[in-house]
Amino acid sequence: MVEFYNRVLGLTVGPRPDFKFPGAWLYCGEYAVVHLVGVNQKIKTEGLRIEHFAFAGDNMEEFVARLEAENVPYRLVNVPGWPLVQVNLFDVDGNHIHVDFEKIDNEQNLET
Repeated sequence: MVEFYNRVLGLTVGPRPDFKFPGAWLYCGEYAVVHLVGVNQKIKTEGLRIEHFAFAGDNMEEFVARLEAENVPYRLVNVPGWPLVQVNLFDVDGNHIHVDFEKIDNEQNLET
């Protein structure tokens, strides 16, 4: 999971408190934005779960090229009424992520 977030999203492993369980804090610049916890078996979850989380990005062309090079499936979506394009993808555990990019006037009309 750490490798995926590093390779695909460019996040880096950084300082983490000395918890008594394995894990990693992944940073975007100076901010810890994803906290991973190591588990030996699949955790049973009940009730509400997060549907997705998002990041803001720049240089959509470079990001999409990285996804294609890594064979990560993705879907581009125009945000209705906003000048944004979302790049939707899933991590190796199936968590939905989208990275938002400012829409450039000459971009093709994408799925909405």
